[in-house]
Amino acid sequence: MSLFGDLLSTIFERRNLPFSPGRQDARPTEELIGELVGAAGEITGLAAAGSILQRFEEMDDDGKLAFFRHLAADMNIDPERVRSTLDAYEADPSKRSYRAFMAAVEPDRQELIRRLNQIPGATERLVRMRSDLLRLGGEDPALQALDQDFRHLFLSWFNRGFLVLRPISWESPAHILEKIIAYEAVHEIESWDDLRRRLVPVDRRCFAFFHPSMPDEPLIFVEVALTADIPGSIQGLLAEDREPITAEEARTAVFYSISNCQEGLAGISFGNSLIKQVAADLSAELPGLKTFVTLSPIPGLTRWLVSEDIPFAEAEPKHLRQLAAHYLLSAKRPDGLPLDPVARFHLGNGAQVHAVHADADISEKGRVQSAGVMVNYLYDLGRVTQNHERYATQKEIAASSDIRGLEAAARKQDFRRQVAAPSAV
Repeated sequence: MSLFGDLLSTIFERRNLPFSPGRQDARPTEELIGELVGAAGEITGLAAAGSILQRFEEMDDDGKLAFFRHLAADMNIDPERVRSTLDAYEADPSKRSYRAFMAAVEPDRQELIRRLNQIPGATERLVRMRSDLLRLGGEDPALQALDQDFRHLFLSWFNRGFLVLRPISWESPAHILEKIIAYEAVHEIESWDDLRRRLVPVDRRCFAFFHPSMPDEPLIFVEVALTADIPGSIQGLLAEDREPITAEEARTAVFYSISNCQEGLAGISFGNSLIKQVAADLSAELPGLKTFVTLSPIPGLTRWLVSEDIPFAEAEPKHLRQLAAHYLLSAKRPDGLPLDPVARFHLGNGAQVHAVHADADISEKGRVQSAGVMVNYLYDLGRVTQNHERYATQKEIAASSDIRGLEAAARKQDFRRQVAAPSAV
């Protein structure tokens, strides 16, 4: 970690605060919550916050659900107070009336979460608390509203200005490497030897974002392959017997795996900043790099094919590529955005759908989720802002001419007939 990152970690740890995590309080949890929100003294607040967090972590799921429901129901906004303060501000806009309105629209549970975060190590514990909320909350509207309060605060606490980018190498601490293995969500790391193959060669890189208050917990990480050309197979990219190239020979940086690590930070996007920062750092380190692409899964492809009654088990590679292009450009959610979640992520970052490849992931997972097809999203650093703006404002998908041609061919074909009788093509 950089000197600046170490400094931030020291600040966030706040080791000088006189708090004992082992202190217990026999009073009801609701009483402790009320004391914490109303506490004027820092020491009293720290003791209450520690007791609440420790008690929550010892609860079973029923207890945690009751805790969340108390926050949702008893620490919510008062709609009548919100209306009256808004009317007062509208009638006489002033610092005083605006302050009263802002106090009314912020529920007490937001202040509770802030005060819980006063003690050392609390940020990580609150991230785990939100993970429990997401797991237990289901479709309950009141608990979904409570989650918005967590998300609102986390968006501030985990903004890009606080994140520290750290390279992950074979020399990184073992406990960090163990977490990289555990959190890998795209292409499973099967062993320490497998991890070594992804970190040690001179044409491989890995980077992760950390938060100073969670220095031992990666938030998100990306694995990068330095290659001569744009790859079309993950098995080839990760082959044990491949011949590494020198970093100076590389012309392409391939982001082949991006994994979010913390379930409690769902909806807090780090990927956009991570890819752009890594691309900028690699460009500075290796001026010979000209192309930045992903080799990405298409997790919704086979599910969409099944929903459209399109047989694909015997489809030829050409037809699978056409179907994949059609899916990526034309399969949409009701809001007009792409159906595929990985496509939404990269297109929202300003990338372009560049190429699709059949037999690109022949693993069982790859066959099940996308019939083995993978896609390259191209990050043209000179066009990402323009692509992002068009996608955000007009829902326009940037795509290469090759992808447009494949999609046009798909529109002309009757795949139900062709897949069933490929000899007739």
